[in-house]
Amino acid sequence: MIFGKHDQQTLAQFADVAQRGVKAALMADGHLGYIMPIGGVVAYRNQVSVAGVGFDIGCGNAAIRTDLKLDEIAPDLERLADAIAQTVSFGLGRRNTADDAPTDHPLFDDPAWEALPNGVRDELKEKARAQLGTVGSGNHYVDVLADTEEQIWVAVHFGSRGLGHSIASGFMALAQGAEWGAKVPATEGLLDLDSPLGEAYWALMDLAGQYARIGREWVARKVVGLLGGRELELIHNHHNFAWKEVHGGEELVVVRKGATPAFPGQKGFVGGSMGDIAVILQGSDDPQVRAIQEQALFSTVHGAGRIIGRRAAKGKVNRRGEVVEPGLVSLEAMRAALAEKGVILRGGGVDEAPQVYRRLRDVLDAQGPTVQVLTVLTPLIVVMAGANEVDPYKD
Repeated sequence: MIFGKHDQQTLAQFADVAQRGVKAALMADGHLGYIMPIGGVVAYRNQVSVAGVGFDIGCGNAAIRTDLKLDEIAPDLERLADAIAQTVSFGLGRRNTADDAPTDHPLFDDPAWEALPNGVRDELKEKARAQLGTVGSGNHYVDVLADTEEQIWVAVHFGSRGLGHSIASGFMALAQGAEWGAKVPATEGLLDLDSPLGEAYWALMDLAGQYARIGREWVARKVVGLLGGRELELIHNHHNFAWKEVHGGEELVVVRKGATPAFPGQKGFVGGSMGDIAVILQGSDDPQVRAIQEQALFSTVHGAGRIIGRRAAKGKVNRRGEVVEPGLVSLEAMRAALAEKGVILRGGGVDEAPQVYRRLRDVLDAQGPTVQVLTVLTPLIVVMAGANEVDPYKD
């Protein structure tokens, strides 16, 4: 099942991975990814795809509805944007003022750590402690938004950081008979869950998913506190993960890469670009669309979907800082688009400008009646890593 329109490279990549699954679907925000397209969903029989889950295991969104109203924070938005940027760490490591992430969480005593090779276990655990609660770079963000009733929401998007990247890289090598840490060609990395390797990967994937969830909730609640608000509702979803689910009366392993689970009544947060709306949605509970939902593997979009690559957007600059190849989006055009929408930005670069993404309303229209939009959110503050931030763990 394919929702929306896609370029030929994306369709060819989807067709390739789909042939090794039992069922497959491509969401309307789909675009070319690493082995498997972003927005791709594939169901396997007792197998999991390392490349399908991806390197940012457990990447996802958390959104908190607060008790604040727009008029309570509107005069103070610039200061609040600065406070978020100064308090929450973006990019590679934790280096901003907040240093109270739950690094003593019981997660760090989980038996799943034993599935890592002895030589890397302690080092990776300490890296995970150091990066817990950091947001990263790329398309990862902290947003402050207002709904149509002028209620304030806080939303975050990021994943498992270096922990997930190391797990994915390690099992990509192990799946090809190489040693942990070896550089290997890009492959799908299909693992049988009955095998020791598949069992180990599944345990560590779940661990990375828990880690991502803990980090997102900590950051989102930290920002709610900075705003002076109180949490009323939390909506939380992974969109780079694998689940054991029953489809057509059969238990299958469903890998969603850049796709949000959307079973009937299940809520999700989906963000657009930094200058676009975001939404709270849920899987439709209309029995008349159940057949389409089943073809979608009860999944929906995770964002607006990139239409211009990072390199094309930014252009090319040499070591002397000279532009040798102009990008398709200028800093002035990005700033003008945000000013028109009244969005306050901290960090970010032209490779994340509104111009490089589809419009979220169009994507949702293409996804059809499989989901119901419950709340439309308008961005007030967007905080991201700096334009030149180097982060090997970004999405």
